[in-house]
Formats: sequence, C-alpha cells, structure tokens
Amino acid sequence: MRRLGLATCSVLALTLVACGYSEEEMQARIQRIDELEGQLRESQQQNEQAQARIGALETQNQELGQRLRALGQEVEGLESERSGLQDSLADTQRALEELRARERQQQERLAVFRNMLSRFRQMIDSGRLRVRIVRGRMVIELSSSILFDSGRDELRDEGREALSEIVTVLNTIDNRQFQVAGHTDNVPMRSSRFPSNWELSASRAVNVARFMIEQGMSAERISAAGYADTQPVSSNSTAEGRAQNRRIEIAMMPNLDELPDLSSLASEGGAS
Repeated sequence: MRRLGLATCSVLALTLVACGYSEEEMQARIQRIDELEGQLRESQQQNEQAQARIGALETQNQELGQRLRALGQEVEGLESERSGLQDSLADTQRALEELRARERQQQERLAVFRNMLSRFRQMIDSGRLRVRIVRGRMVIELSSSILFDSGRDELRDEGREALSEIVTVLNTIDNRQFQVAGHTDNVPMRSSRFPSNWELSASRAVNVARFMIEQGMSAERISAAGYADTQPVSSNSTAEGRAQNRRIEIAMMPNLDELPDLSSLASEGGAS
C-alpha cells in the first residue's frame, strides 16, 4: 500500500504534536490513515471494475434482447408454417379418405357387375340378352323381337320367360334402382294406338316394368322411359342395324353417393 508523502506526514505530525499526542500515538494514527487511504483506493478500483462489468452486461442484455426478438419472429414464422402444413396435411388426409371411399365403391360395383354377368351367363350365351357398360352403368339389353311382335306392346311368352329370369337375378341386388328404357329404329310408326315411335317405345317400357313388378320386383325400385329412335346403337341404314336398335334396356341406376356433389352450384343456379 502507498505510504503518505513526507510533507504530508510532517504537517500531520506537527498537528498531532500540537494536539498533545505522543510519538507512538502519532505513528499509529498515521498508519491508520494510510490503511484507510489504501482501502479507499481498493474500493475505487472495485467500483470501476463493477461499472465495467455493468456496461458489459448491459451490452450483452441488448444483444440478447435483439436475438430474442429475432428468435420470436422466427418462432412466429415457424408456427405459421407449421399451421399451414397441418392444414395441408388435413386436406391431403381428407382427399385420401375420399379416394379410398370411391375406390371401395368402385370395387363393390365391380363385384356386383361380375356377379350379374355370372348369373346371366347362360342367357348371354343363348343370345337372349347381352350386358353392356354404358356411361358407367350396367345395361341389360333384350331384343324387341324376343319381347314383342312388330308394332305391338304386348309381351310374348318368350319375353315373359326371359324377364322372369332377369327379375330373379335383380332381386338379389340390394339398394339398387333400375330403369326400363324402350328404343325403336327410325322407321316411322303411325297407328291409331301409337301415333309415333315415342308412344310405342314408352308403352313397351311401361309393360316390361309392370310385368317385372308382377314377378316380385319392388315398384319403388323400377321406372320406365321411352326414347323412340333417339339413341341408336347401330346404323339405321341396314335391316340388321335397325333390328339392333329395336330393343329394351334395363339399366342399373347409380346411387346418390356415386354421383358427383353439385351442391356448390346451387347458389350459382339461384337455388335455395
């Protein structure tokens, strides 16, 4: 520790002598003052070091604050991105579930179609009917020559027998509706009973549907329609083509859950 200067000590000694202190007391006082000055200098150094540490800590605190704010922005960005990814994942899962549901429906429809083909195989092989897929629907097609005489709508015995076998198969298929459709060639039909092919095709379809109901088909599952010559399957320019166009079709109608959802178009069309 630094000692008091010579001049200072002399002045202090004279002061202490004047106050009546002995030499020993004077030396003790001077030593004590020197110790206090040393402690004061040490305290000043510690204070300076503390101030320096406070300044460094404040700088670190500012840096940490900046880093935390930046980190908070990053966290907000990550949260937003995670939310977007979760929404996207949920949409993907819903789309996948819908796709799986449609695939199950398709497999079920295929199983029904295969079962019908198997049950109708004997009638197909004998030429009494054929089965086609038209616009995603299974269609059972019978020639009008099997069912009706030319220009008439009364069922022949051969036609009744064929329809009875068809009803037996269709009654094994649950939750399905069927439409009987009458078709003709383009040769004009003019009679007091049937003014045109429209009336003939519609009357034939109604009689087929009525007979199928009599054979045990639920009336709620069947409908009838006449198309005249508007949906030919062959050319009407040949006798063979016209014969193919004169037919009765029994179409398996799609269920509502197999149809596209058009509810979003309701507002566009003014529906409520």
